[in-house]
Amino acid sequence: MGIPVMVLGESGSGKSTSLRNFEADEVGIFNVAGKPLPFRKKLKKADNARYETIIKTLSNPKLKTYVIDDSQYLMAFEAFDRAKETGYGKFTDMALNFRNLIDFIVRKTPEDIIVYFLHHVETTDQGRMKAKTQGKMLDNQLTLEGLFSIVLLCVAEGLEHYFLTNSDGTNPAKSPMEMLDLKMDNDLKLVDQKIREYWELGGTNDEKN
Repeated sequence: MGIPVMVLGESGSGKSTSLRNFEADEVGIFNVAGKPLPFRKKLKKADNARYETIIKTLSNPKLKTYVIDDSQYLMAFEAFDRAKETGYGKFTDMALNFRNLIDFIVRKTPEDIIVYFLHHVETTDQGRMKAKTQGKMLDNQLTLEGLFSIVLLCVAEGLEHYFLTNSDGTNPAKSPMEMLDLKMDNDLKLVDQKIREYWELGGTNDEKN
């Protein structure tokens, strides 16, 4: 049973930068939008990745830690590809495809696999922060944050970038009790270590069986 983790944040809040302390043999990145990483270190990444690439790789994982960078674009690009289709069925398909990816990670990958979804946020008409989706039709069918046990919020305040790991009532951040400090440096490798220690999953450098 693999573990999906959501990392939410505005564009420029430091989501991708949080990968900077991983080494190339520790993480695989599904770079959905095909953007360059915001630091010099070269990490393994599959540019312009779509559901098929992600599922094929995770069906036979060579690493323990994977990242889907800009995961909201999986839905956005599907929406553009199907823009000329009429009817609401395509929105159901978008929700189902995203949900099936999460379900695949939970049900079909080894228990020591962690997959991080780096995902943009948006604000509802009621002022609530949430994971960005493709419109109200999809929101009515799928509450993304509810599919994750761990949701981190990436925050930028001036030159300081950090993760919030639990909600103050205004955001969807959450994590198990005593797993993570309430406020942490935006270092996803450190978060990965803490999660593995908490659930006794082993480190990113352990040789896979």
